[in-house]
Amino acid sequence: MRDLKIQTLVKTALMMALVYIFTTMFKIPTPLTGGYTHLGDCMIFLAVMILGRKQGTIAAGFGAALADLLGGYVVYVVPTLIIKSIMAFIMGTFVEKLMPKNKINWLFGAVAGGLFQVFGYAVLEVFLYGFAASLATVPANLGQTFTGIVMAAVIIFALSKAHVLDKLKERQVS
Repeated sequence: MRDLKIQTLVKTALMMALVYIFTTMFKIPTPLTGGYTHLGDCMIFLAVMILGRKQGTIAAGFGAALADLLGGYVVYVVPTLIIKSIMAFIMGTFVEKLMPKNKINWLFGAVAGGLFQVFGYAVLEVFLYGFAASLATVPANLGQTFTGIVMAAVIIFALSKAHVLDKLKERQVS
């Protein structure tokens, strides 16, 4: 049991690190708000697939929030922690609870979680920058979500075909 907990901790930390790396290393500035669009969502979706809802939510929220903290976007740290965690939780709920038998359940969950993310940041940015600037960031956030889903689909498909995804999911302790 102890080995399983250590394995779960290591996998969660690894996925948190990948969320952080894909968020910080592959980013495109968003001029209106001073923020950025990134590829971290792909790793968030993959984290939920590998770790499940609970640990995937932890990896998503803390990995993304760490990227904001260390990237100098301090005003976004707490909102990102909340928004990305909820996004991952929504996806995990589709995978584990709402559609557990459906092979593309993750896709429905990623879309639903991604749309929540777009809405969450739009609401936040109304308070930070005003309605017009918030509205202007919606296309970039939609593009970020779409790109993350497409990239995750490619990775998940490849890992599934190679029977690696199932091995990564094995022996997970929540």
